[in-house]
Amino acid sequence: MKKMGNVVLTLMLVVAILAGCGTSSNGNTSSNNEGNDQVGSSSKSVTLKVFIAQPRFKEQYDKLAADFSAMMKQEQNVDVTVQLELPNTDNAAQILKTRLASNDAPDVFSLHAINELPTFYKAGYLEDLSDQAFVDVLLPDVKQTVTAVDGKVVGLPLETMSWGYLYNKDIFEQYNLEVPTTVSELREVAETLKNNGVTPFLLTYKDSWIPQLVLPLAVGALIKMGNEDFVDRMNKDEGSFQEMKEMFTVFDLINEYGTDRALEVGADDGAAKYAAGEAAMWLQGPWHAETILKSNADINFGVAPLPINDDPNATLINLSTSTTLAVSKASKNKDVATAFLNFIMSEDYSSDLFESLMFNPIATVHTYESFPWVDDATVFVKEGKAYQDPSIPQAVKDEVGKGLQSYYAGQMSQDEVLEALDKAWKSFNKVNQ
Repeated sequence: MKKMGNVVLTLMLVVAILAGCGTSSNGNTSSNNEGNDQVGSSSKSVTLKVFIAQPRFKEQYDKLAADFSAMMKQEQNVDVTVQLELPNTDNAAQILKTRLASNDAPDVFSLHAINELPTFYKAGYLEDLSDQAFVDVLLPDVKQTVTAVDGKVVGLPLETMSWGYLYNKDIFEQYNLEVPTTVSELREVAETLKNNGVTPFLLTYKDSWIPQLVLPLAVGALIKMGNEDFVDRMNKDEGSFQEMKEMFTVFDLINEYGTDRALEVGADDGAAKYAAGEAAMWLQGPWHAETILKSNADINFGVAPLPINDDPNATLINLSTSTTLAVSKASKNKDVATAFLNFIMSEDYSSDLFESLMFNPIATVHTYESFPWVDDATVFVKEGKAYQDPSIPQAVKDEVGKGLQSYYAGQMSQDEVLEALDKAWKSFNKVNQ
């Protein structure tokens, strides 16, 4: 027995020596394979760079990062530090493009599914995610919005939206107002509110992406109403935004009945002002619900389609998949990056995360109840009064935001704004086609 014990002890020492040879002095596995190796018995340390243009959700994303790190340590013995970068929407696109061009891409970054995902995929920046577990739980219509033309899934959708503008239900009820179905009715509502000492519209144009919201609303509705090939013709330099000039009808009305000093008020301040009842309506989507309710948990607001003319058939809800997470093709930590996406959509975690963000349910693992403003928009969708968000290049949206700021300030005419948009789309075509 003593001799057998010596043999066992010797074997244990050999195994220990061999195991020691397979690890570096800092405890990491020696065969790193650029961060894509499978985790062995020794832990490794990874810094995962995550770029999401939603600074208003810092609290939720900080918690997500901490929970993911804890899961990776417990289940895979990996020490993950999630390095969050949450830039403002107005400059996020330029920051990301600069990072990608300088080979400093984040491992995971957010894009707009409709406006940006196809371009970034075509440029070779996005990893194919088709074989990831989260793909199987996405609702079919949502999955389609993050699927490239070759059938590969290249993003994890976070936000899907049914949107138009926000209105205060209690104020509307107080003055017996119905949701308007035409621009003329919208003017009547605004006059009634004004005559009763209520400011009809909150204007928040400090952030250029807010005034530009009128563009996809108008373009989407006009495409639905008969101009179906507008985007295709613009992609061929055969169209013009003069066809969309009607958008100024409702934009001018909103400005006429809006709050003062619009260029000094941004989204976050606007959410607080809207929550305080400083205006009855806001050209804004329900993505600001969490911020509004944080300021006033008792506010009763709804979502309605924005009229763009006097045809009630053109008053439609915009259906969109916006914020979407992609994995960089150049990431050295793809295994951890994809684990991060799968964690977001995991059965035990995803519902609580999406509910805290107040995003719509988009997967079979989502079991929480939808929000009242979602139900409002769904009524219009079920009646066929909706359209898919038009595919407008982000560069064009950036240009219209700046153009409408200048237009509001009296520095550009309608035609000058439209000419600038035509030029921006043609510039986009030169680079991407």
